Amino acid sequence: MELLALPGPSGGEEPVADFLCRRLIAAGAPRSAIVRDAPPKGSPVSSSVGNVVVKLPGTRRGPRQLFSAHMDTVPICAGACPVRRGRRIVAADRRTGLGGDDRAGCAVLLATALELLRTKAPHPPLTFLWTVQEEVGLHGARTAKLALLGRPQAGFNWDGGSASRVTVGAPGGYRLAITLAGIASHAGGHPEDGVSAIAIASLAIAELVQNGWHGLIEKGARRGTSNVGVIAGGAATNVVTDRVDLRAEARSHDPQFRARIVHEIEQAFHRAARQVKNAAGRTGAATIRGQLDYEAFRLAPDHPAVLRASAAISAEGEKPELIVANGGLDANWLTARGIPTVTPGCGQNAIHTAEEWLDLDEYQRALQVALRIATGPC
Repeated sequence: MELLALPGPSGGEEPVADFLCRRLIAAGAPRSAIVRDAPPKGSPVSSSVGNVVVKLPGTRRGPRQLFSAHMDTVPICAGACPVRRGRRIVAADRRTGLGGDDRAGCAVLLATALELLRTKAPHPPLTFLWTVQEEVGLHGARTAKLALLGRPQAGFNWDGGSASRVTVGAPGGYRLAITLAGIASHAGGHPEDGVSAIAIASLAIAELVQNGWHGLIEKGARRGTSNVGVIAGGAATNVVTDRVDLRAEARSHDPQFRARIVHEIEQAFHRAARQVKNAAGRTGAATIRGQLDYEAFRLAPDHPAVLRASAAISAEGEKPELIVANGGLDANWLTARGIPTVTPGCGQNAIHTAEEWLDLDEYQRALQVALRIATGPC
């Protein structure tokens, strides 16, 4: 409840980081074991706060394990005030999200660390990682310093719904920034002299939709998604707009097919730019910049991290359900950087909406699963 009530948008996670550090120190964690990393480099979000890393030495031998969760929430959660309704937590103002994504995961990590500090239960070396800026491109996981983490052999990233579910794979995501340059003119006096950047954008998006390269994309056995999510341009109705900026994305579990989707998006905008001409035959132009946000991954059912999470769920009397997500997770970058990571759930429902709620029964199960992973055999 305390974590849910804290503000912490992407880039503004400092109140959450401060809270975590205070609680850990009060429980007896050595200050030297708590490290606050620098803000992620290369992120488009301005920030003064980075990841929080806590390393606990093992009380018995075994490979180091990583527990992770992200501190930031999406904009709809601004001003959230959590209240309990039976075995649910909801936002008091139903116009806001709750922020259970991923404050529930943060709480699972904190509760586990506090329990180990309190009980001195036997456990291998453990690293707790609370990341920043997951919601805007997984920047905390992408830039986390591996040396600070102690080079763990496997990771467990709490983020999602049912505590019996273990996400073992996720797609790769690619983002594009598209700038369309047209030619300005007076829209009433001399519209024929202009090249509308808005018209270029409209033609390109319409082509993508008509040819099946926007939204859910299914081409034979290959699957993916794309979306033009942001469009901005124009200042007046009496001016032919000479610039439009767009942001788009493409996702797929198949890296080659994702590259094909990106290619189709790029070509649609270049074709549209050549198609719109003024009376003198001049055209606009498209400038496109892109970057890989995260690469796809999938762990095998018999991977040690999958088996460890499954065993903990089974020990709670539940049947593990291995799933593959359709959205990016911190696990994408952690796995890509050499820490094979699975993502158990922690009770989240209807995330990124005003209807978001947290299932306390599933959250409690997630706590038990986390403690079993932390203290169980490696």
